[in-house]
Amino acid sequence: MTGLIRTFSTTLLLCWTVSVWAERFDHAAWDQLLRDHVVMINQGRASQVDYFAFLQNRQTLQRYLRRLSAVSENTFISWKNPEQLAFLINAYNAFTIELILTRYPELDSIKDLGSFLRSPWKKEFVPLFGKMRSLDDIEHGMIRKPGIYNEPRIHFAVNCASIGCPALLNQAFVGEKLEQQLEAVTKAFLQDRTRNRYNPSAVRLEISKIFDWYSEDFESGWGGWHSLNQFLAHYADSLTDNEQDRQVVASGHFKVRYLDYDWQLNDRQ
Repeated sequence: MTGLIRTFSTTLLLCWTVSVWAERFDHAAWDQLLRDHVVMINQGRASQVDYFAFLQNRQTLQRYLRRLSAVSENTFISWKNPEQLAFLINAYNAFTIELILTRYPELDSIKDLGSFLRSPWKKEFVPLFGKMRSLDDIEHGMIRKPGIYNEPRIHFAVNCASIGCPALLNQAFVGEKLEQQLEAVTKAFLQDRTRNRYNPSAVRLEISKIFDWYSEDFESGWGGWHSLNQFLAHYADSLTDNEQDRQVVASGHFKVRYLDYDWQLNDRQ
């Protein structure tokens, strides 16, 4: 009888373990690559990518990409939303690195991988959920698809391999702490005065072009805010450096100017 109980308990434990693993994806390999080859700079507000080191370790990256590609759409759908979103963000970032490596070091910008007729983000080179997809398919067709995640902070998590882009985080995104990670990368980006700053003499926020390109995402009601100024006002602490400026930005009464975007490769110097 004792043996029967022990066998039954072992079976339950095995079933529970399988169930837990079915609900999440192990991003440990990607996490280690990021920790080894991404350098955070400017007090964690930006990062540089050691593409040469990635090139030397490309087989490890490609094994991770194959594991991403092996996930079925049914398995993906069975996950909770944070796990899904973390998976898609990591997939976008990892496949972007792979795209850069196809020509590195013979390029100065990710735009060099495109042509007059087709941008690099429209290249269908990503095998995911049974078909070849582009980076645009992942970002706009999945991550930003209306009514699914409705999460504007993803714009500070997905990385376009450019200096003007928010930092590529030196750790993988994971479902169980996705909220904290998204909040952290949002604040870090807004604290970078080369890309977001308040000009008190003009009562104006000078901010990344990202807020212009994706304004509808910041005005869609996330957090109860329906305007870009409301979204930015919520992050007044990160956008300003003194109490007087903070009060102005927190009020929402300011003008906005979009800064030029730096498309140079975010390569380690």
